Amino acid sequence: MKSLILGSGLRLVMAPSPTNTIYLGLALDAGTRDEQDNESGMAHFAEHLSFKGTQRRTSRQIISRMESVGGDLNAFTGKEETVYYCTCQKEHFSRAMDLLFDVVFHSRYPQEEMNKEVEVVIDEIESYNDSPAELIYDDFEATLFQGHPLGRNILGDADSLRAYTTEHVLNYTHRLYVPSNAVLFVYGNISEKEILRRIPDDVLSETRQCIVRGETILLPYVPQNKVIEKGTHQAHIMMGARAYGGNASGHLALFLANNILGGPGLSSRLNLALREKRGLVYTVESTLTTYTDTGVWAVYFGCDHHDAERCKRLVKKELQRLCDAPLSERALKAAKQQIIGQIGLSYDNFESVAIGMGKRMLHYGRTQTKEEFIKRIEALSAEQIWDAAREVFNPENLTILEYR
Repeated sequence: MKSLILGSGLRLVMAPSPTNTIYLGLALDAGTRDEQDNESGMAHFAEHLSFKGTQRRTSRQIISRMESVGGDLNAFTGKEETVYYCTCQKEHFSRAMDLLFDVVFHSRYPQEEMNKEVEVVIDEIESYNDSPAELIYDDFEATLFQGHPLGRNILGDADSLRAYTTEHVLNYTHRLYVPSNAVLFVYGNISEKEILRRIPDDVLSETRQCIVRGETILLPYVPQNKVIEKGTHQAHIMMGARAYGGNASGHLALFLANNILGGPGLSSRLNLALREKRGLVYTVESTLTTYTDTGVWAVYFGCDHHDAERCKRLVKKELQRLCDAPLSERALKAAKQQIIGQIGLSYDNFESVAIGMGKRMLHYGRTQTKEEFIKRIEALSAEQIWDAAREVFNPENLTILEYR
């Protein structure tokens, strides 16, 4: 894995892959938290509109450019980034690079296309609102980060989106869609020389700098209990707290502790306690979302309304178990073995590896191989995991949000 910074400020990170497929993309430090107060949903809307026409291509030409050779072009928006990514066979690498840079840096955002696409995004919002198991994550973050950009909904709201014009989108992208605010990531068997040769001249010579967002101070965390009447068939409940940012020393220990508590395996403590032993829930999971300067740890489950209080008590009981004493050597070894296996499987998803490579360079200025990741996991002590659990999993420090 290798990285370098070009004269325009564009960062490049690249690594070889074991296949003939190339995974490449541009990760921009432009997410929901970079929106100004009058730009609700703009980061996500701009991402959608980038596919609706550039100075050289119509929307139909953008769609067919990679699909016609069996490739793919896609994008997503997060709280801290927007990522455009492409998959292609090696022989179509130059085509993919040309299209990728065209879409990101030369989109026109035509008003007639905006008027159509806004209804698509509003349908997306309504679909999301119809899914309480997904919507509760947004409402939970809005509660944890009230008054802060991280508490904003990524999709925005219908009234704001319908009011936007081409000029609004151009103001946003002119501020943030610049090479110095981006990382080009390439995962595949392609030479550095060939990659550099395919970066457009206007990108290499760009001198315009990103207008850096103003830092919004996070208010001190205060646990809350909140009930929202939704009239749902089930109670949907989320319990959690703020967690470490990606640069915090305890982040990796918390990552492992969270996997023990409610990770993807059926043997997680929460799944055993709520589903396997008592049949109270269909799904229970514990998630850890990491931002650059903070994070969100949360337990989600859905259950019958009359079981809600019992399930909450059982979750708190499992949290207390992790807070009471360090893991035994045997438990620590088993937990590490499980998560190292999960890491190994995740690195077989080459698209995910490529995107992760780009996001890590974007936010932290560094790369991490699978071997380095595993080595860091192996070095964790029971005391480090215990310290992280006690600080974040404290049952007396929970924010609880319930749909009923």
